[in-house]
Amino acid sequence: MNALLSPEVKFWLNFFHPVLMWILLGVSIYALYLGIQWRRARTAEGEKKKELLKGRYNVKHYQVGSLILALMVLGAIGAMAVTYINNGKLFVGPHLLAGLGMTGMIAISASLSPFMQKGQDWARYTHIVLNATILALFSWQAVSGVQIVQRIITKQ
Repeated sequence: MNALLSPEVKFWLNFFHPVLMWILLGVSIYALYLGIQWRRARTAEGEKKKELLKGRYNVKHYQVGSLILALMVLGAIGAMAVTYINNGKLFVGPHLLAGLGMTGMIAISASLSPFMQKGQDWARYTHIVLNATILALFSWQAVSGVQIVQRIITKQ
């Protein structure tokens, strides 16, 4: 596979993961907003509740969260594949380890959905803590990822 790719293709493959992850960071912040709105709708009363329920924040949060799950897992696998294609090895360091941890946490967070749908508060709180941790790590990953991209560019 490595011999089949031109040096130009191999170089530009380096940028797919960072661009995808920056987009996903923005989408994750939007998912946070939707989750907060859904929580407000669930806990509101009277007319306020009726108004908030019209926003269908629960459906939107679930759909956006599913998209994030799929793209984060594919992005993590893709990044490792491109790194291996371009270098013949993975660089085990904080960026890789945090990314793998985030991938595991997002899978666990998504797996809590059936319990949350049944009203289990422990699942909701676990989901919130996991996703807050993921968002914090994601923000750090964005910074460390830019440093990695800068190293790739200066190597060329």
